[in-house]
Amino acid sequence: MVTQGRGRSNRAAMCEEVWLAALDPMVGSEIQKTRPCLVVSPPEMNDRLRTIMAAPLTTGSRPAPSRIAVLFQDRAGLILLDQLRALDKSRLIRRLGVVPADTLTRTLARLREIFEE
Repeated sequence: MVTQGRGRSNRAAMCEEVWLAALDPMVGSEIQKTRPCLVVSPPEMNDRLRTIMAAPLTTGSRPAPSRIAVLFQDRAGLILLDQLRALDKSRLIRRLGVVPADTLTRTLARLREIFEE
């Protein structure tokens, strides 16, 4: 993997991958700090743009219709689709792994439901 600057990767992030991402600075109710984020943008976007679409993961929040339960690295948490955001790839620090296929399927299905309404 090729890196640039402070350990950040210029490798194309793939849908289903979880990356540690620097989310600061934040504004208002946006989620903050450095935390795992699930890449949800498709490869054709990720390969061509300098940004990706990602949803932060957390272990300290309440369930909601826009939040998907996930078990990642032996920790139960939530994928916060209500905090979905575009991230410049320079915010990606390192790849942490991938979510299970059923989790990705549920996540993408919920995003379709959210945006079709």
